[in-house]
Amino acid sequence: MEQVCKHPRVRVVAREEDAEFVECQECGEVFDSSEFKDMAIEDRARAAEL
Repeated sequence: MEQVCKHPRVRVVAREEDAEFVECQECGEVFDSSEFKDMAIEDRARAAEL
């Protein structure tokens, strides 16, 4: 089974009026920084369930 990148290191690559885009330094995925925050919240919620 392939391990999913948890995006441990990201950098800002673009900013628009209401959005900031970041790139993962490990896998190269680019996404909205609000998605990155949501991922962290989901990870904490999963850990609390265990």
